[in-house]
Amino acid sequence: MLTGKQKRFLRSKAHHLDPIFQVGKGGVNDNMIKQVSEALEARELMKISVLQNCDEDRDTVAKQLVNGTKAQLVQVIGNTIVLYKESKESKTITLP
Repeated sequence: MLTGKQKRFLRSKAHHLDPIFQVGKGGVNDNMIKQVSEALEARELMKISVLQNCDEDRDTVAKQLVNGTKAQLVQVIGNTIVLYKESKESKTITLP
């Protein structure tokens, strides 16, 4: 689990990022989880936006993504979810 200090650090890093994925009407499916996992391996930190037409609420979507990708939830702010997962090959972020 991430400490409060680590979450603050990751939030500051994520501030400048644009959302890469959007969760819409279809919600979270296996294909999306696979793509998000691959993107996390490459980037470690990413934002995902939950569209207004999504059937599930953002907290449910965040839980599904965290469980599916084995990532850490950094924060849910507005309709944006910030995820972090340490990369095995291309580690760029060093946590405090």
